[in-house]
Amino acid sequence: MNGVLLFDKPLELSSNVAMQKVRRLFGAEKAGHTGTLDPLASGLLPICFGEATKYTLALLDADKRYRATIKLGQCTTTGDAEGEVTQTRPVIVDEATVLSVMQSFLGEIKQLPPMHSALKYQGKPLYEYIRNGETIERELRLISIHELILHRLDGDELEFSVLCSKGTYVRTLAEDIGEALGCGGHLIALRRTGIGEFDVSGAHSLSELNEMSEEQRDELLMRVDRLVSNLPALELDSVQATRMARGQRLGWSDNHPDGPRRLYSDGCFMGLGELVGGRLSPSRLLSSIAKAAAIPNSA
Repeated sequence: MNGVLLFDKPLELSSNVAMQKVRRLFGAEKAGHTGTLDPLASGLLPICFGEATKYTLALLDADKRYRATIKLGQCTTTGDAEGEVTQTRPVIVDEATVLSVMQSFLGEIKQLPPMHSALKYQGKPLYEYIRNGETIERELRLISIHELILHRLDGDELEFSVLCSKGTYVRTLAEDIGEALGCGGHLIALRRTGIGEFDVSGAHSLSELNEMSEEQRDELLMRVDRLVSNLPALELDSVQATRMARGQRLGWSDNHPDGPRRLYSDGCFMGLGELVGGRLSPSRLLSSIAKAAAIPNSA
């Protein structure tokens, strides 16, 4: 089974547990997801089956869109509703102030990864250290906030959406916005609504999948090459395709800059190649080029 499912992860399940439930529903031997969501977060979690797992990096690197709610006036040990309240401050803010503060976070900013995160240090996730009472020194990371939209300011609750680069911790962003407002805050709700070109409106919940027949579920799977549809596509003839499948390089030039390319032969997706200095090399091909005949050209 090869393909991609847009899954709407529910609250209270880890990304891995949710993925395993979906994998069993589809009877797939191999599956992977494209970016962890905490149990307290819901929303878009593309799940890749079979050959599609080779191309998850494309979505891991893609921009993400979230809808989040901050509880102003309270700081917690974890930066979200799971932690204990460590500080309470009065909330005296208005919409104009919030909009001004949010504007200051747009563009490239530096962010400190939270200790309660899966980011690894010496092979172990940071949350394992903090559970043992250890705090690891972390470096600030450069991220990009492309868009911040205020949806609601109701007393001590602030709801907003954000479009951000990979590596952004919305929990930390919520804390930083709270601090910039002078009252502190923590994240109480988070929903991922988009990854790259994919939107949660096209995703399906676990309950929906459970109610479908096997044939209906299979019809939901997108082609493997949808994961890399942003890359330029090249059509190879049979001789070029054979050489590429054997690991040989081809002389090639086109009007795009050097970089990765989607490869097709006879309208069928083969995988990825890398164009550098007029030479096209195989980069990440499907395990069986013959099976790729079932995947139509999406170029």
